[in-house]
Amino acid sequence: MDYKALAKRALAARKHSHSPFSHFRVGAALLTTSGQVYTGCNIESSSFGLTMCAERTALFKAVSEGRRKFKAIAVATGGTTFTPPCGACRQVIADLAGDIDCIMVKRGGKSTVAKMSTLLPQPFGAHHLSRTR
Repeated sequence: MDYKALAKRALAARKHSHSPFSHFRVGAALLTTSGQVYTGCNIESSSFGLTMCAERTALFKAVSEGRRKFKAIAVATGGTTFTPPCGACRQVIADLAGDIDCIMVKRGGKSTVAKMSTLLPQPFGAHHLSRTR
């Protein structure tokens, strides 16, 4: 699947957003290395800390179904500028998907691509959890 098609899947997922508080609708489409696509949308709660971002929704769906190898994630918003994943999503993407491509899609379907290592250059990782003696 090419990135243009992945961006379209993210735009379609955006339609399912439940964002009654922020009205900021986000859709994501995650591409596995085997070509499968998992989509997600943001789902808000009135207790904002319990809100789930589209990127994490897609990743958690994929991981919960046994997928562990990913190629790219597309993130679509209705904004006039390219919107990267939030900090929490960047960390989760780094942990679960590694240095994949992130396709950011803005209003009108225009897109740009960045590596996750550019968006989160020094991620916290499992190696930080090792115990020192």
